[in-house]
Amino acid sequence: MTMLDAEIALRQSADAFNCYFAETLPCSDDIVGQAMRYSLEGGGKRVRPALAAAFCELYGAPAQRVYPLAAALEMVHTYSLIHDDLPCMDDDDYRRGRLSCHRKFGEAAALLAGDALLTRAFQLIAAAERYSAEMRCQAVTLLSQAAGSEGMIGGQWLDLRYERIRATRPQLEEMNRKKTGALMAVACRFGCLAADADKAQTEAALRYADAVGLLFQVTDDILDADGEQGKIGKTSGEGSTAEGSNWVSLLKLQNAKALARELAARAEREIAPYANEDHLLSRLPGWLAEREY
Repeated sequence: MTMLDAEIALRQSADAFNCYFAETLPCSDDIVGQAMRYSLEGGGKRVRPALAAAFCELYGAPAQRVYPLAAALEMVHTYSLIHDDLPCMDDDDYRRGRLSCHRKFGEAAALLAGDALLTRAFQLIAAAERYSAEMRCQAVTLLSQAAGSEGMIGGQWLDLRYERIRATRPQLEEMNRKKTGALMAVACRFGCLAADADKAQTEAALRYADAVGLLFQVTDDILDADGEQGKIGKTSGEGSTAEGSNWVSLLKLQNAKALARELAARAEREIAPYANEDHLLSRLPGWLAEREY
């Protein structure tokens, strides 16, 4: 599988997931419902659902078995993007090449759309009767931990803090593991949970997720500094406002690219005992390290 093959496989995974995801979208046509659908349908690579589906299949279950959990996770991720773009956070006018939610619908509707997506995510898990009650409780616990103050929200607060002070490398890694890595890890964990993976399989998935989560953020910072606006959907340089608050300003561009390759190699080593070299999980790290959007 070449890098192009990996991108095609990722798109195919996204297409399959989106067919299911469309059934979970809110039906309300009021402004909050419109804002929710606008953000959920806003494109994106669907990396988190792809990770969940790939681990589910790798460990012996159909990808579709994890879709309700993956949909809940994608709703939490989408809510975080809506709030991340707000004026009180990053104040971004564009997301994925089009107006951010608050620029399209106003700040109040965007705030409420994000809140509604967060609560709907847990509703999806609670209503997923294909899973046992014990499994649903476990999934709720995993997702709430990953999204809360010890995970994504805690990472977002650190991100805001490091706009004002210079972050060290350990501090930057902590921020990335919380803000980006926590949801990547729960995606992989959901795939393991849906497939009833054993302890060794789950631990390998979490080590893989740690490397991929850091890799994703390193390449995001590289694209913010060096990407093409038409490909990344925002102006190059938007994510690099504070010295020391991102990988490019901390390490410089070429060293950040070298780190991306190192993290990709680490992820590939972690998954090698379970996935052959043509599996999406084997090829995804290399594609992430070289991605242009």
